[in-house]
Amino acid sequence: MRSIPRIVVCALMAVAAIVLAPHAHADALPAPAGRVILEVSGALSRTNGDGKARFDRAALEAMASHTLTTSTPWTKGVQTFDGFPLAALLAAVGASGTSLKAIALNDYAATLPIADSVAAGASVAIRQNGEPMSVRDRGPLWIVFPYDSDRRLTTDAYLNRSVWQIRELVVD
Repeated sequence: MRSIPRIVVCALMAVAAIVLAPHAHADALPAPAGRVILEVSGALSRTNGDGKARFDRAALEAMASHTLTTSTPWTKGVQTFDGFPLAALLAAVGASGTSLKAIALNDYAATLPIADSVAAGASVAIRQNGEPMSVRDRGPLWIVFPYDSDRRLTTDAYLNRSVWQIRELVVD
């Protein structure tokens, strides 16, 4: 039986270390340093305490790498939203459910089918037209869709999923 050359074994071990390193502490997220503005709970594999993932504005701003430009039924003219794809947030917390309950500051809640919402391009906005979103202006977080890209996104099914003033997400 031939032995595997040492260099091949070392190369395979290096590749395995690179691939597995991001998952070494897959169950722990950094603790928020500031006031928590979003709490995610439910079917998660990554949390930062008590089975929940808590995020302050700085952590969410750090994830905000997505810009969506669209009109909405609640605003005048085309708006620019900065935030992150809903899929990115769900990946960050290791979500494994099929639905997501979004709960607003006033306790309004809507359930979103995860696969459909991700496929439709759902984003979590943290800025509108370059400015942090205040509670007065539907902030601090708002689930938005690219409404102008597909007429079905302007139906009640999707408009009801466009929860603003989000404080909590529950993955089922």
